Amino acid sequence: MSRSVYGNPHSHNLSSRLTHDTVERVRYRILQHFNTTPEDYSVIFTSGCTAALKLVAEGFPWRPQTESEAGSHFCYLTDNHTSVVGIRGLTSDWGVVILPVYPQEVENRGKDKAQGENAVCQTPHLFCYPAQSNFSGRKYPLSHVKGIQARRLYPACDHQGQWFVLLDAASLVSCSPLNLQDCPADFIPISFYKIFGFPTGLGALLVRNHAAGILKKTYFGGGTAAAYLSGEDFYVQAANVSDRFEDGTVSFLDIVALNHSFETLYRITGCMLNIEQHTFGLARYTYMLLSSLCHGNRRPVAQMYTQGQFESPSTQGAILNFNLMDSHGKIIGYSQVDRMASLYNIHVRTGCFCNTGACQSFLGITNQQMRRNLQAGHVCGDTIDLVDGQPTGSVRVSFGYMSTFDDCQKFLSFVAECFVEKPVTMDQARLERLKAAGASNEETTVNITEVTHKDQEKKEITESSQSGFEFICPDSHEGAYTLTNIYIYPIKSCGAVEVHNWPVGPLGLLYDRGWMVVNVNGVCLSQKRELRLCLIRPQVHLSSNELLLQASGMDTISVPLEIRTGVDASYPVCQTKVCGDRVETVDCGDEAASWLSDFLGQPCRLIRQSPNFTRGMKKKSDTAITSPPLSLVNEAQYLMINRASVELIHKVMSSRQDNSELDTQNIISRFRANFVIAGVEPFEEDGWSHLIIGNIQFMVKGQCVRCQMVGIDQNTGSKTKEPLMSLSTHRRGKVTFGVYLTHHVPEGSTTAGVLCTGAPCFVKCTAKTGDLPKTSGGFLT
Repeated sequence: MSRSVYGNPHSHNLSSRLTHDTVERVRYRILQHFNTTPEDYSVIFTSGCTAALKLVAEGFPWRPQTESEAGSHFCYLTDNHTSVVGIRGLTSDWGVVILPVYPQEVENRGKDKAQGENAVCQTPHLFCYPAQSNFSGRKYPLSHVKGIQARRLYPACDHQGQWFVLLDAASLVSCSPLNLQDCPADFIPISFYKIFGFPTGLGALLVRNHAAGILKKTYFGGGTAAAYLSGEDFYVQAANVSDRFEDGTVSFLDIVALNHSFETLYRITGCMLNIEQHTFGLARYTYMLLSSLCHGNRRPVAQMYTQGQFESPSTQGAILNFNLMDSHGKIIGYSQVDRMASLYNIHVRTGCFCNTGACQSFLGITNQQMRRNLQAGHVCGDTIDLVDGQPTGSVRVSFGYMSTFDDCQKFLSFVAECFVEKPVTMDQARLERLKAAGASNEETTVNITEVTHKDQEKKEITESSQSGFEFICPDSHEGAYTLTNIYIYPIKSCGAVEVHNWPVGPLGLLYDRGWMVVNVNGVCLSQKRELRLCLIRPQVHLSSNELLLQASGMDTISVPLEIRTGVDASYPVCQTKVCGDRVETVDCGDEAASWLSDFLGQPCRLIRQSPNFTRGMKKKSDTAITSPPLSLVNEAQYLMINRASVELIHKVMSSRQDNSELDTQNIISRFRANFVIAGVEPFEEDGWSHLIIGNIQFMVKGQCVRCQMVGIDQNTGSKTKEPLMSLSTHRRGKVTFGVYLTHHVPEGSTTAGVLCTGAPCFVKCTAKTGDLPKTSGGFLT
């Protein structure tokens, strides 16, 4: 925040684009954390987990019961958070059947075989359950997701229709991994402060794309509409799932903080599996000692509320729930425990923890007693901890990745000092049984794989798409078109490398824009935000397989041109965005990151496009031609400019008053083209449709729209208003300069040949514009 300006993402200025790109990067980071991809899930940011649940409740297509059709069912485990149970507040008015389900009923009343889909009954039902109880830490089987969806488990097996599953993962993901490849729940609400501690007031709903279409909206806020009329009842919702449901401006500064949170969490802990094992070890250690702790008269000190005996991290989270008892076996009110703990700088949570169902079950409080407690003045969240000597709630201790065994020991010492009648004793028999139970269970391991994305299928251009295509050198300009310059830009937005002969690869010129620099949030840095990028002069050494990083005042370092991501684990795979496209990239290591950070004066890293990832070109129109693969370029594989057009703009600039003189070569460098062609007429390239350079065939894919980046002197990094001012004056409509080219490498080939400066060029025209010379038969004459 001290180094960047972040603007409202619903705009297109630099600060807004920075925000948008960073927010999108964080979405991908979240999905990667849960081992899924944007192809399967969408991330909708909310103000918290509760808001995510409310979004599902309001958007789910509930159907009331009719004479001819059964209505929707809203089913939930009784061991659910208040915010889940609260969904019934909406559904009860819509004629929806509300069915609370006890945990033991799900499997006990299930059926062995999956129930087939009923083509007639498509009534949507929703089943909600917690991945981990926020009361006791009990982990419910994630297999319930598929079991409910397939109608093998109760209550889905008893009711026809389409069953959707909402998995409340807020408690689970604080200390445990969640692999959505294994449990494809339809809706997953999460809260980020439960994972990181910061930022608060930010959550998300992960929506399975397969189920996203069923969610409906009535209210539409800023940013959620593709179009609407204020004077008529006309509204078209945004096509993107996230945009559709994020009313107004998201809390983008908090979302930016999430990126740092993930980086810090993984840097400190390595992975969520490490956190799960560490926190479970702490919780089990504390459970064994606390549950075995006794008063001097051998009575137990604590009443533990747990389903098992902390046998495995696959069934129990890092939560201890209990009440303390005096030497006569009477419950000590949780408020007293809380006040004493504060004196020892120990923070516990007390009450029912917004989970009345689990509280009643573990503490044995009947519905009648709950009503009597209310009449006695007890309400949720107060300090009335005992009514008629019976507890209204309990004490909860939760562990996080920052917790230590020293914390456990201090807590146990606090309990022994303040609440145990001396002498302190231990139930050694129980302790030994618990130790033996732990030793007999093998450690649970969870395989967390890096997120990978299916490579897009590469399709080659067909011969039929080129049928009837002939290149004929225009009669009056025979031999006039020549390739004068070839440039590659190995690192996106960094300095150019001029070459005289260079291989053409499947993505464009070999190693052109194969790398890029990203900031601390993983967002691509360009010269628009960091002028000094142009002063970095990379060099490609094919013979030694090295990319050299060079800059004035810096030692030269190198990174390999080719890597094997599947073999060398030192190159972690990550994701980012280029021109709105998601790309899978590989980090190039700490040495390159340190070099770039030192030179640019801000934390950044060098990444390259993953060799296992294919990025396709944007399709601007329907075409039978398959989209060619791209490197980290903005729009197309190649950019070409016409030297005659450059010279014309140079003349326009020279004619303007108070204009600092720029030579032709300086202007050429500002347009950052791959090819410079010596043409005849200025801007004639706007009407070209095909091009042959040497013996390699290209197609023109459109004109390049220019921005303020052409005002950056590529030799000094200084900014001027030219040539954009003169270009804007001379050109009509969008300020364009140069054309994009594409080329398809034949199937099975890695290169299409070698281009050399001085090679002849042959062109064909199809387009006609007011700026073009007259044509005859589509070819220049």
